[in-house]
Amino acid sequence: MAAPLAELTRMPNPQLVYAADGTRLATYTWGDIDAPVVVVVHGFASNARDNWVLTGWVRDLTGAGYRVLALDQRGHGSSDKPHDAAAYAIRTLATDVETVMDVYLVEEAFYVGYSLGARVGWEVVRDLPQRITRAVLGGVPDGIPLERLDVDQVRAYVDKGEPVQDQTTKNYIALTERVSGNDLHSLLALAEGMRLTRTVDPDPSNAPTSPILFATGSKDAIIAGSRALADAAPQGRFFEIPDRNHFNAPGSRAFKDAALEFLEAAD
Repeated sequence: MAAPLAELTRMPNPQLVYAADGTRLATYTWGDIDAPVVVVVHGFASNARDNWVLTGWVRDLTGAGYRVLALDQRGHGSSDKPHDAAAYAIRTLATDVETVMDVYLVEEAFYVGYSLGARVGWEVVRDLPQRITRAVLGGVPDGIPLERLDVDQVRAYVDKGEPVQDQTTKNYIALTERVSGNDLHSLLALAEGMRLTRTVDPDPSNAPTSPILFATGSKDAIIAGSRALADAAPQGRFFEIPDRNHFNAPGSRAFKDAALEFLEAAD
């Protein structure tokens, strides 16, 4: 008999890890403590539960024999939510993931990230080639994360209640407001923080060397850039997620199957 939905989506109590600047990061684990580890990192305006539990990733990864280690990125979920844009440099987000791995004594792992989590993953995989032996980067932009977001319109919406005109920005706000507990001020700061790190966009000339599966929805506006990053990575492969856009790709059965096949190829 299949487990009830409530059981499949139940979250463990978060374990807090302190980042270098004192920001508290909520972390979670599932699976056998001695199993191979998969670090999973969610996208913008999401969290570990929304991106990985409700979509079935944790169920499928643990069912395949992995231990899953997740965090709510700063500004999300049960982690601290600074309102200062300087707290959200891409290097800071990458270092948060590396700190979590260190605290959990994870010496070697696979990495799965989506959207912002994939952009962070580009940095982490490049930083730790001996520790991240294989990665799946879904919906990864080839430029600045959230570059299509009109921050001026978001600021006017947050501060003055002015309606948003730009459709892409409307989509991001709808995504943000859909997830309980999101703080628009902190997520606006994150979007602004990404613009402070313009000089460290993904650099195809310095791509991660580990085997990476890049996966992006066939209806996602960033698909061409994702393909370009896959072509630049020495051991990159690309999977087009059929009939999915940027916002609904994480729930794709085809995406999960392709990721599991890619991770299991390391055995």
